[in-house]
Amino acid sequence: MKRLYPDVTCYENGFIEVGSGHSLYFEQSGNPNGIPVLFIHGGPGAGLPPNYKCFFDSNKYRIIGYEQRGCGRSTPIADTLNNDTWLNVEDIEALRTHLNIPKFLLFGGSWGSTLALLYALKYTAHVTGLILRGVFLARQEDRDWFLSPSGCAAQLFPEHYRRFTKDVPTPVTSSAVCDFYSAMVRSSNDVLRHAALKRWYQWEERLSRLSLPPGVGDSTSNYPMHLVTCLATLECHFLSNKCFLDENYILENIGKISHIPGTIIHGRYDMICKTEAAETLHKAWPQSQLQIIPDAGHSTSEPSIGYALCRATRDMSRFLQESSK
Repeated sequence: MKRLYPDVTCYENGFIEVGSGHSLYFEQSGNPNGIPVLFIHGGPGAGLPPNYKCFFDSNKYRIIGYEQRGCGRSTPIADTLNNDTWLNVEDIEALRTHLNIPKFLLFGGSWGSTLALLYALKYTAHVTGLILRGVFLARQEDRDWFLSPSGCAAQLFPEHYRRFTKDVPTPVTSSAVCDFYSAMVRSSNDVLRHAALKRWYQWEERLSRLSLPPGVGDSTSNYPMHLVTCLATLECHFLSNKCFLDENYILENIGKISHIPGTIIHGRYDMICKTEAAETLHKAWPQSQLQIIPDAGHSTSEPSIGYALCRATRDMSRFLQESSK
């Protein structure tokens, strides 16, 4: 299968109040009587991508998308107050209850894979399966991969890493980078704050795909400033707090979902999330299948990643339909 599914318009959208002043945007599309699937976006802070519904056959799936605390159309925008990992997990459960869905398939990429796994670990009975892309296990080594001077990203893109960390106090470590940018993106000085937001966003954008079109990653002018602000602010917030998780939490608890079917898709040259994380997760999860995409990095905009995700949702729908007979 080397195509995406046609995009569809949503048949319902709205907001759900989740407490502490946070209101989350959600929408539904596809077949209201189809297999419920929840799309969990990445970041933290990325919001729903415009093409996320193209990974699903709208005749077979009830497609649910939502935007996490502080993201996209959810309010308050880019807010770090009362915004941590476990509150975001509880938000998924609140949305499931609000929509009266007994069980759903979880589809999450990057940070979305983290939340999908954490939700499945806590609310196992409400999960039919998982499709994960660009696995992020939120370990120290995963943060180092992305931000440390000894990480793969810095080693392969040294000139960009020097620009990204030029103002970070020495010694430069992944924690030092997080702490520096966490302070700068909250600066009362607009010039300093905007410069920090853009530099963080540019660093991630340069790493997101195996092959970047000319000029991509050199400027944030093509991206809405609210997206740049949300992504940089919330990523700094979560990463500087070690994602509000005990070290190796996911792998130490993975046995709780050993019976749940899952597909793991990971680009061989992913500079943001370690390929090792996908393989380690697969080895610890008997019911999972792993696909390493040989000609891709991190982003769903890379054709081979997108096609693999479409095949995964096609195969999962067949499996779930057969299992329900």
